[in-house]
Amino acid sequence: MPKKRSSLHDQSRPALVLMAPAGLLIFVFIIAPFLLSLGLSFTNQRLVPNPNLPTSFQGFSNYLRLFGNAEFWQSFRNTFTFALLVVPLQSALALGAAMLVNSRLPARNVFRGIFFLPTVLTMVVVVVIWSNLFQINGFFNAVIQAVTFGAHPGFDWLANPALAMPSIVLVSVWQGFGFQMVIYLAGLQGINPELYEAARVDGASRWQEFWAVTMPGLRNTHIFVVVTTTILALKLFAQVDLLTKGGPLGSTQTVVRLIYETGFRKGQVGVAAALSVVFFLVVLAISVGQRVFLKEDREVA
Repeated sequence: MPKKRSSLHDQSRPALVLMAPAGLLIFVFIIAPFLLSLGLSFTNQRLVPNPNLPTSFQGFSNYLRLFGNAEFWQSFRNTFTFALLVVPLQSALALGAAMLVNSRLPARNVFRGIFFLPTVLTMVVVVVIWSNLFQINGFFNAVIQAVTFGAHPGFDWLANPALAMPSIVLVSVWQGFGFQMVIYLAGLQGINPELYEAARVDGASRWQEFWAVTMPGLRNTHIFVVVTTTILALKLFAQVDLLTKGGPLGSTQTVVRLIYETGFRKGQVGVAAALSVVFFLVVLAISVGQRVFLKEDREVA
């Protein structure tokens, strides 16, 4: 028995050596910043130190201040509303595009490039394009005026509280679905073609093939795409900051942008750290959920 333990210990050494660089990066860029934020969240730390107001321990006052702040809850509602809209729309569009470019479509490589192009564009370029489309005299309102023969002048898309968030959703779905398309394309190409042949022999229609073969075959891909898209959606910042600045009337304010404003514009680092801790725990819970779902899927398989 001692020899067996020694053998296992010797075999684990190379694995630990190979894991060390990744573990160091995780500690430096994830664990250490979280611990630092956790410590700052219990203080009244300011961005610019004031000798007359030294940093002191505040207990849970920053968290209580957040939970009693209407802007905090509004930013969470906006963030989760965005995620609930973006995740199904972007995933469905990515799956449809992946199935299209995976078929025997002529010039399908051209379509793959076209669909993936928005993903490689920087968000600044994307915002410039879409801000012009959303203008009062932009493309969308021109289409509305043409369809209604001038009876409707169109909308002020980014200044209307009811339309600002859907506009952000539209921009995000267009810019990001290409990445999910590539993931789905890899999943589709991993499905055994014999399953489709067997389904056709049994007289299954294309729709029945989709639900009986394609969807079950993409089970792990669905989980990966949905969870990663949700995490990315919860970190929404650039689109909002560049297009609406969190307005109008806070209808597009998000958690990440609220952290930025609280810490860097208002200088309330302690409050921003508390908000960061809460947000980190939410994202961590989603990551744990991903682990549970993937484990259950492997057990079923």
